[in-house]
This record gives sequence, structure tokens and C-alpha cells, in this order.
Amino acid sequence: MAEAEQKSEKTHIRCRTIIEILGKPKEHVEKTIRAYIDKIKQDRELIVLNATFSDAEEKDKLWAVFAELEMVIKGVDKLIGFCFDYMPSSIEILKPEEFAMKAKTIQDFINDLQARLHAVDMMVKKQRNENEFLRRNMNTSVKNIILISLAKNKLDGEHLSKITGINETELELFLKSLLDEKKIKEEDGVYGLA
Repeated sequence: MAEAEQKSEKTHIRCRTIIEILGKPKEHVEKTIRAYIDKIKQDRELIVLNATFSDAEEKDKLWAVFAELEMVIKGVDKLIGFCFDYMPSSIEILKPEEFAMKAKTIQDFINDLQARLHAVDMMVKKQRNENEFLRRNMNTSVKNIILISLAKNKLDGEHLSKITGINETELELFLKSLLDEKKIKEEDGVYGLA
């Protein structure tokens, strides 16, 4: 039984997979998918039997293109690695129909999955912190521009919009915040320092 399990885990797996790319401009997306598939073809653990490319289609002002690959992958661990490394949209296993796997293979897969999920989680948290830092600093900068603009003259929303480069509707949020903080005052649509 142990020999059969080992043999099954290392069995070549024939599969069909879809790789998708979304972006713009159209020419870049078409060029990128071909380069990406060429990179997959260079992987010694993968044998690409056939690659079919779709025509690029416009979706919500972006271009979508996909490639369907028929492949042979050397073992379950390499199939899992392929999924992590190349992020296919889908995998259809054509052969074999059944697998016998050791607990260690499944354990290694789960641990690898967890490690990658933790890495993604850390990136998301870091990005969230950076975005919050940038948002706070941008808000402070816009408020400072408004205060500096009002230091010389009282101005209405239209003139403040021209000076700051922020449309009036969005500028109202900053003006309201400055009014709440009692840093500016408003009389008949004209703003000045408090």
C-alpha cells in the first residue's frame, strides 16, 4: 500500500487550466498573457501540451484575455505549487481519476497554504496602514491649503475650488470639517478664518 501511495503522489497529472489577465491597454494585456504563458512553458516541472489564447474583450473599461492550457504536471505537490505560483482561474484534472495520498503530503499542502495566506494577510494589513497614513496626510494637506488660501481673503466655495483644484462638492467635506473644528467660519457662502 505504501508503494502505491508514493507512486500515486508522484504520478503525472494531465490537466486543463485557464489563466486570465485583466488590464489595459489592450495591446499590453495581449502581450502580457503571452509572456506569462512563455514563463510557464519554461518551468521544468510543467509540460504544456497545448495553449489556446482568447481574443481580448473589453469589460468595464479594462481588457480581459485568457489562455487555456492543456498540461502534464509531475505530481500532486507540483500541481499545488503551480496553483500558488501561477494563480490559474480554474483547474480540471483529466487524468488520473483518483489519487492516494500520504498524510504528510496533505499536511505540507495545508502548511504551505497557511504560510501564503499569512503572507497575503500581512501585505493587506501593511497596505491598509499605508493607505490610512496617506489619507490622513492628504486630508491635513488639503485643510492646510484651504487655511492658507483664507489667510489673505475671504473666499466662496467656487474660488476655493479653483485655488485647491478640488471640485466644489468634494471640497464641501473639508470645509464642513474645518467648520466643525472651528478653524473657519462661513457667512452667506463666503468662508474666512475663525
